[in-house]
Amino acid sequence: MATLREKGNAYFIDYRINGKRVRKAVGKSKKIAELALKDLEVKLAKGALGFVKKDSSLQKLFDEFESYCKTNLAPSTRKRYRAITDNFQRFLEAEFPYLEKVSHFAPKIFEDFKRFRKDEGAHNRTINSELVVIRMMFRLAVQWHYAEKNPTDGVSKLKLPKKVAPRFLSEAECQKLLINCEKWLYPVFYTFLNTGLRKSELENLEWSDIDFDRKKLKIIVKDNWAPKTNEREIPINDSLCKLLTKQKKQNSLSKYVFTGEDDNKIFKNRLLRRIKTLAKRLKLGDINVHTLRHTFASHLVMKGVDLTTIKQLMGHSDIETTMIYSHLTEDHVNNAVDKLSF
Repeated sequence: MATLREKGNAYFIDYRINGKRVRKAVGKSKKIAELALKDLEVKLAKGALGFVKKDSSLQKLFDEFESYCKTNLAPSTRKRYRAITDNFQRFLEAEFPYLEKVSHFAPKIFEDFKRFRKDEGAHNRTINSELVVIRMMFRLAVQWHYAEKNPTDGVSKLKLPKKVAPRFLSEAECQKLLINCEKWLYPVFYTFLNTGLRKSELENLEWSDIDFDRKKLKIIVKDNWAPKTNEREIPINDSLCKLLTKQKKQNSLSKYVFTGEDDNKIFKNRLLRRIKTLAKRLKLGDINVHTLRHTFASHLVMKGVDLTTIKQLMGHSDIETTMIYSHLTEDHVNNAVDKLSF
């Protein structure tokens, strides 16, 4: 057993190896001394049980995690994860500059990270998202045998306010948007409203992704792009199928289904700027492209489509995400018993 002792202004660790007493100075900082004691206890336990030491430098873990992200994640997701690990490294440099090994981590450090980010003004939802990525990195450290256990186990997320039901357009507002938009935007908005695609999914949609015979639209991984969640297929209704057939005749030279007014791929944020300008002119309120995705899901729910099907069509990885539309099912639940006639 190892024991931490204080003498004067310094800390020492007493322990025995093969019956021989060893005394090791660990500096004047109590925090460093406690971490050194924990590290030594782990080493002694491993040695007593005949285990091979599993520990990695912190920098190696960060480097390997970045390499993992480059291989397995889409560019936009890699960029977001890199920003999160940068925040975490900035926190460690500011408050725990002496941490060098994965084994030095304890749950309290992640509690301090939450406080650090809140002091910077980050919202609870943002901090929780960052904890998910950090937890993932340490879970991989265990899988890669860089650590014995995940130090984030038991670290709780911050409480969030109850989710507000998303804004969606009425049928009249949808028609108003479609009638008044620019010619090249009409098939774009119409497809959003009939498929619930994410913006990046629509922007990267290619003609090879559309199966006109089966009336299916495929969201699949490309060489330079990957969907946010798993690949999926979305059925195409008759009206959308007619529109896409017409769109293919007019846009046959491009591999992309939708292009901008200059016939090139739709650049980032162009759709966002267009819909915000149009919504302001039409007095539709503060909406964006994602509002059209919510409109698709909301109208399906109001027409009686179950949430499990909505989850599949929307490409949600978790049913909890789909539950933001659950309030729209209340009238259908209330009216369900009226269909009985015993």
